[in-house]
Amino acid sequence: RKGWYAKADDPEAGGWAGAIRFPRIQGSDLCCRVVRHGPGVSMPPLGARVICPTNQPEPTDGNPLAFRAIGSEYDGAFAEFCVVPARHLHDVSASVLSDIEIGAMPCANGTAWNLLSRVGLKPGERILVTGASGGVGYAAVQLAVLKGAIVTAQCAPAKAAPLREAGARILDRDATPARHGFDVVIDVVGGAGWNDRRTALKPGGRYGTSGAIAGPMVEGDLRTVYLNDLTLFGCTHQPREVFAGLVTIINTAAVRPLVSKVYPLRQIARAQEEFDANRHPGKIVLIPGEWSENG
Repeated sequence: RKGWYAKADDPEAGGWAGAIRFPRIQGSDLCCRVVRHGPGVSMPPLGARVICPTNQPEPTDGNPLAFRAIGSEYDGAFAEFCVVPARHLHDVSASVLSDIEIGAMPCANGTAWNLLSRVGLKPGERILVTGASGGVGYAAVQLAVLKGAIVTAQCAPAKAAPLREAGARILDRDATPARHGFDVVIDVVGGAGWNDRRTALKPGGRYGTSGAIAGPMVEGDLRTVYLNDLTLFGCTHQPREVFAGLVTIINTAAVRPLVSKVYPLRQIARAQEEFDANRHPGKIVLIPGEWSENG
């Protein structure tokens, strides 16, 4: 919406896949019912409750990590109906979670699960999650606790309660993490504290990032990386099998997302203003049409 991925030397590029073609319906999260099949398609069956990943693998000969993003490269979920390639849909009919809860999960929890999978988080390891009160951060805390890790969530004190309830220790947003205190850092913040988070890793530690809400341009000391044998993971491409693992978690209701507010789709402008105000932890959900929890 804001063109945040455009670089200063190429402001027309817009997104990670180049300039977005307009008009475009945005919205990368969805939980919906299959109401019609395209030619030659029979699965998932009509009536199935489905979700899809935000970043959908579409490998090419030149780029095995290529993907398309719903709501960016093709029309997304800020609508009553949405057309998605059937191969990217996953059936979540078995879950006891509500449509509202599941609708809050694909982007944030998919990103978080991919981060934890890429860094290879193990039970008992110490992990720091920055931006922990946001959608991805909160999901990463929940999923890391589910994996049996010892989790420290870095966030503003006013938003700490849900994270503490989720099983995390709390580090103030403006505090400097302990030197060599963590096996893993999951960072969606970037900005001025970037080098402190490298220093917070133990020798052999792993750092994963999928965002930079405090700023993408960072400054650090490469000696911190190579003298401590650190591994840095940039995480955008999501293999199908990784998202399928999240679908299993959803279908077993192993975690529940934090939904702070719900708006009808016709109030999308108000909802996005609320999102920009950054007053609430977790997710904001939009409900299209004459929606009800029963269908």
